[in-house]
Amino acid sequence: MSNHYKVNRPQWDSERIRTLRCHLGLTQRELADRLGTRQQTISEWEIGLYKPRGASSTLLSIIAERAKFEYQAIPAEKQTKKP
Repeated sequence: MSNHYKVNRPQWDSERIRTLRCHLGLTQRELADRLGTRQQTISEWEIGLYKPRGASSTLLSIIAERAKFEYQAIPAEKQTKKP
């Protein structure tokens, strides 16, 4: 596949997946049902054991787009600074 056909998709890390699920108001099981996967898979993604690939990543992107989900991560350096 050439770069011409690649779509700019978000990288689905554990925090982004959990935030999307909460934005949708879904349990892990409900999100799993929408994606056609197991609840355990969602749990493993959310703890960072695995990352979604292929069709799962694409479906997450489609669900996020339809839900008008905009993920804004706070840079790590801003999260850890204390006065």
